[in-house]
Amino acid sequence: MSELTATIDGNIEQIDEGTTGATWYSSNRRVIAMNVNGAPTDLTAEIPNGAEVSAITLDSQEGLQILRHSTTHVLAQAVQDVFPDVNLGIGPFITDGFYYDFGNIDAVTPEMLRDLEKRMKRIIKEGQTFRRRVVTEDEARAELADQPYKLELVTTKGSGAEGASVEVGHGELTIYDNVRRDGSVAWKDLCRGPHLPSTKLIGNGFALTKSSAAYWKGDQNNDHLQRIYGTAWASKDDLVAYQERIKEAQRRDHRRLGQELDLFSFPEEVGPGLVLFHPKGGILRHVIEEYVTQRHLEAGFDFVHTPEITKSGVFHTSGHLPYYADTMFPPMMVDEERAEDGHVTREGQEYYLKAMNCPMHNLIFRSRGRSYRELPLRFFEMGHDYRYEKSGVVHGLTRMRGFTQDDSHTYCTPEQARDEITMLLNFFLSILREFGLTDFYLELSTRSDDESKKDKFIGSDEDWDAATRILEEACASTGLDLVPDPGGAAFYGPKVSVQVKDAIGRTWQMSTVQYDFNQPERFGLEYTAPDGTHQRPVMIHCAKLGSVERFIGVLTEHYAGAFPAWLAPVQVKLVPVADAFDEYVDQVAAKLRARHVRVEVDHSDDRFGKKIRNASKEKVPFVLIAGGEDEEAGAVSFRYRDGSQDNGIPVDEAVERIVHHIETHNNEDKA
Repeated sequence: MSELTATIDGNIEQIDEGTTGATWYSSNRRVIAMNVNGAPTDLTAEIPNGAEVSAITLDSQEGLQILRHSTTHVLAQAVQDVFPDVNLGIGPFITDGFYYDFGNIDAVTPEMLRDLEKRMKRIIKEGQTFRRRVVTEDEARAELADQPYKLELVTTKGSGAEGASVEVGHGELTIYDNVRRDGSVAWKDLCRGPHLPSTKLIGNGFALTKSSAAYWKGDQNNDHLQRIYGTAWASKDDLVAYQERIKEAQRRDHRRLGQELDLFSFPEEVGPGLVLFHPKGGILRHVIEEYVTQRHLEAGFDFVHTPEITKSGVFHTSGHLPYYADTMFPPMMVDEERAEDGHVTREGQEYYLKAMNCPMHNLIFRSRGRSYRELPLRFFEMGHDYRYEKSGVVHGLTRMRGFTQDDSHTYCTPEQARDEITMLLNFFLSILREFGLTDFYLELSTRSDDESKKDKFIGSDEDWDAATRILEEACASTGLDLVPDPGGAAFYGPKVSVQVKDAIGRTWQMSTVQYDFNQPERFGLEYTAPDGTHQRPVMIHCAKLGSVERFIGVLTEHYAGAFPAWLAPVQVKLVPVADAFDEYVDQVAAKLRARHVRVEVDHSDDRFGKKIRNASKEKVPFVLIAGGEDEEAGAVSFRYRDGSQDNGIPVDEAVERIVHHIETHNNEDKA
């Protein structure tokens, strides 16, 4: 037997011809698959000569993806046990879990999910192995003759189906058999793999979580399907930890907290994706907008304002129509004129609700001649925008149809672009930190490397390369990790986004900065250079919070509704121990209001204990209590959100403590 050479886990190794991953890693049960020349591969595959090989362990990100995909096969096998005539769809892994789509089955109920879990556990205990077979198209059609969706995937080789389980990377179609210990095939699926060596490795670290309606290939014109979701982890402990995180996320859900704290609501009468801010939510929003606006003015931005509706032509000029038409509200016709006899004398103009602010800012820039001495010129707006999100994807404040962008556009020379982007990155990172968000990484979105998709992006290769290089250099200056996102750019240029981790480790996209070499050309924007020639400026788009509404949703969940004092709708609540001290607490409240502190006094008929409980439920930062000893001493007692107290604090000292805590934007709980 001849010897081969391969680089395995960074070491050059001599191996026998025919050595498989299973053989090489037989002593390490943590390894469930391997990367061969960058491609995830089953352990049953032979290691080729000259290959670069690295282990994939169960608890790694790649390992979890394989685990979850293997669990979908077990789920589908269990479903087919119950519904032999099921039409199998696709079953990809997703973030923290997986799903599988099924046609021709009953509506999924909680009882059905429990039964399927039991069936899955029996399959897992069997220790079925996943065995890969390469098949021809004719063979695949013959074996899957009773599966219409699989036959369609064979014909299209997975095109149009996200997560479609078809092997096309090497021009191959593959079927995976689930094989019992006696060698019989328990189940099979058209799939690209790879998979776990055995179902036993799934263990007890999985659970089915929910079901929903779906459509084949996500198209509402296609068949209606049932989608079953689940999650799978490397161990039972990891599963329990995940379930606890989900419970905590539900406890922090901004939609629930918004109702409990009387911040905002989403009445059906208004429509999906649109919010009503109540008085407490309104003041929270005002404080955030006021702070962000003031920071922009201090940084040299010029405040502008533009209408929420405009003629369609401006969006044709910008390029958003037709590139962005699907996410804009359908046009309306206005300005139609009629003669006295009712005949139309002038056709109406098409108007659109504004989906973005940049075209309007371009018109402001173009409204008069501009000199290089004005650059960089920075326009800023709290712009009210509207986008036609499908009703099924709107989600509270975090995915809306109507929202407010803290949007800025910088016009500068190409030579100024790098410094301007660096300034913007540091600027919006400092704003996020002020709100108590401190765990970041950056994501660089570029156009797709796929030649067939490049027509979705405007501009030359040279323009894209230059813009991408400038963004990379600016990102490097922050010292933050930079993660690539190929294909995620806007059609007009690359972008950098700040990904923020919240208090329970979830990631949210926040600030963005985008380099645009397209719109200045389309709008004919010019400035006069030092030599008297007319030159094109570079345009840089930037949103610091993303949208105000979404930011409020994220902050609500980050703080679980217990906002820092400077943001809290009610900063101080005064609670008299008895009615006899009402006048005294009113005097304390007046002193706080004179220092612009947001104060409420509880003069309700509730007993003292209930008043304290109510203040706790309302998550007020500072509850000030006053009784007989306090009044005699001219003092109050602090009660903090954690239940601790600081008693007998002189009123003037208490006021100064609170004011200092608020004015310094202290994000801690205690003054």
